[in-house]
Amino acid sequence: MQKKQAGTDQLITQIIRGIEEVKGNDIEILDLREIENTVCDYFIICNGTSNTQVNAIVNSVQKSVSKALKEKPWHVEGSDNAEWILMDYVHVVVHVFQKHIREFYDIEGLWGDAKSVKIETTH
Repeated sequence: MQKKQAGTDQLITQIIRGIEEVKGNDIEILDLREIENTVCDYFIICNGTSNTQVNAIVNSVQKSVSKALKEKPWHVEGSDNAEWILMDYVHVVVHVFQKHIREFYDIEGLWGDAKSVKIETTH
């Protein structure tokens, strides 16, 4: 169990690094481990200002994780219109939104029982 957590922590670190690399905004981690019947342990949510930036964030995350951990997402969805791209790393699911789409779907509100950590960025 501890080995899985160490691997998950490294994965989260690389995902955050990839988001910050291309100035993704409003990064938030939702810890879902104490909620019953969830499909993963963590959501990482962020947003970009355009479909170009959303795609850049996704590419940066994939590159960062692949380079450091030699892992690829199990599934990526939403790349066609780049308003909301979901990257599934099994235990961690990354949601990259355009700001107005994030506000509309309010994932943080839907998962209000989850522990939430906002990541402060330097940009």
